[in-house]
Amino acid sequence: MPLIKITIGQHVLKARLEEHNAPKTCKAFLKHLPLSSRLIQARWSGEAAWIPMGSVDFGVGHENPTSYPAPGQILLYPGGLSETEILLPYGATAFASKVGMLAGNHFLTVVEGQEVLESIGKTVLWEGAQDIKFEVAAP
Repeated sequence: MPLIKITIGQHVLKARLEEHNAPKTCKAFLKHLPLSSRLIQARWSGEAAWIPMGSVDFGVGHENPTSYPAPGQILLYPGGLSETEILLPYGATAFASKVGMLAGNHFLTVVEGQEVLESIGKTVLWEGAQDIKFEVAAP
């Protein structure tokens, strides 16, 4: 599987698809690329930013779920108790919503640019929403 290029403001990250642990989620995510949105501070999850996606249906259930992702372990929550979303942890995170704890599919892991995650998080927290784009990285 290819690497995914993630552009957030002036920062460019690269992430590995977790194809062995979340193959259905990875395949569904690739169908939505390129994906552009806005990254905002998570309300209940701690040091994480998220992309609310409303009722977008990726057609996957829970796969490689976690509620406590490490910085750079990107989750897709496929919907259910809360809306569909992508969560990007930049520090200590306990994935939750107004209905309580959630578990999201860990499907991407940042492999280049991990050192700027905290800076990205602080920018989102103190300056507001940031543009984000996911696309397949050039070989």
